[in-house]
Amino acid sequence: MKTIKNDNSVEEFLNAVENKQRRTDSFKILQLMQEVTGEEPKMWGPSIVGFGEYHYRYESGHEGDAPLVGFSPRKQSLTLYVMGCYSDEKDSAFQKLLQQLGKYKTSKACLYINKLSDVDQTVLSKLILNSYEGTKRLYPKE
Repeated sequence: MKTIKNDNSVEEFLNAVENKQRRTDSFKILQLMQEVTGEEPKMWGPSIVGFGEYHYRYESGHEGDAPLVGFSPRKQSLTLYVMGCYSDEKDSAFQKLLQQLGKYKTSKACLYINKLSDVDQTVLSKLILNSYEGTKRLYPKE
């Protein structure tokens, strides 16, 4: 498994982001996630900045650790790992927040933003907090 928490420098990683706008937005998301979660950022693998930690175990027997929320400044977009607790995509509170967010794309566990100015940061803060708290509830410390 490549996505393991490590002691690499979050600041060095973000300073190495080539795209100036993505680098600036990444530092803003770093601050936002730190404020919302109250957690210190840690690198997970070579390219994910994560906050908090939980242990998961699937019915298949596969298990591991992951950040409660996190992000990565990918080449095509800012990838936010904030949908871990939203297993039911029909959740009305979740859908309401997404409708208010702005311009984004999603996959099963990720929220993709081209640039931070495309979204309402207050709504984004709520999504981050809901995901952080919801994932903690789904995966309580053993």
